[in-house]
Amino acid sequence: MNSFGRIFRLSIYGESHGPSLGIILDGCPAGIPLEEKDFDPDIQRRNPSLAGTTTRKEADRPQLLSGVFERKTTGSPIHVLFVNKDIDPSVYEAIKDVPRPGHADFTAQKKFGGFQDYRGGGHFSGRLTLGIVAAGVVAKKILAPVSIQARITEAGGSTKIQEAIEAASKKQDSIGGIVECECKGIPPGLGEPFFDSVESLLSHILFSIPAIKGVEFGSGFRSAHMTGTEHNDLIIDKDGTTETNHSGGVNGGISNGNPIQFRVAVKPTSSIKQKQRTVNIKTGQQTDLVVEGRHDTCIALRVPVIVEAAAAIVLADLMLLNSFSYTI
Repeated sequence: MNSFGRIFRLSIYGESHGPSLGIILDGCPAGIPLEEKDFDPDIQRRNPSLAGTTTRKEADRPQLLSGVFERKTTGSPIHVLFVNKDIDPSVYEAIKDVPRPGHADFTAQKKFGGFQDYRGGGHFSGRLTLGIVAAGVVAKKILAPVSIQARITEAGGSTKIQEAIEAASKKQDSIGGIVECECKGIPPGLGEPFFDSVESLLSHILFSIPAIKGVEFGSGFRSAHMTGTEHNDLIIDKDGTTETNHSGGVNGGISNGNPIQFRVAVKPTSSIKQKQRTVNIKTGQQTDLVVEGRHDTCIALRVPVIVEAAAAIVLADLMLLNSFSYTI
């Protein structure tokens, strides 16, 4: 549903063009320094600023409504709220009954019988990743000094990212991209067999990010073309350090002490200015559609900080769970 995690538990709410969105975090330890300005660096990384990102401009000032007292977490649920101000739902009225190809318009209508908020994708919008980023800020504090860093490595199949974006923009089209992430300082022993392995939980939350269509750990799909001699990571000390990291820092679903490394595939933004064919769900007739509004040429540009947050949420939950169950 709309909650994730076992001890460090996140609940997300809101819609793209509704009055607000936000998160409620439960299970955060007491005494962690936290104030509204702590959210600014990661929120700014998510916000559109580069060429190829949406022209929608939101202040995205977090309001800490509970769970923090005198700039320290209290141990009670933390409520972080963001107000939507730069909204323009009018452009979606014309396509209320005309689902946009690639979006959740059609599936949401079938799932909720037409009662869903269709404006800008509603609850299915990438706008809600703001809540994930906010939760990630808290999770990173729990994990300190663990380092989690993600970056975009290619867009539209090219490592010349800006050139690829400019070319797509001229064609009034969109492109996808690849984002890679590395988590350093993770102790060995995190992960809960069988179904709560590190890869399982990370994949779960990563696929919850709109536009993510693929996840691979370590050598990923290249592993299918390797021999055991090539793929096995030789252990070189008692701490479990390995010569290579084809396993991506995980063996048997449990962290092995080496950096956890993974990549995600981000699909092209579904809203494009080119004419597309779709169906009017009221009349059943095919029709042409040109999507209006403000949209990213390459949403992958804004994904790295969201991926970092998602990884931090999972690892913080596993760290807290491990502290209750085992000795690291």
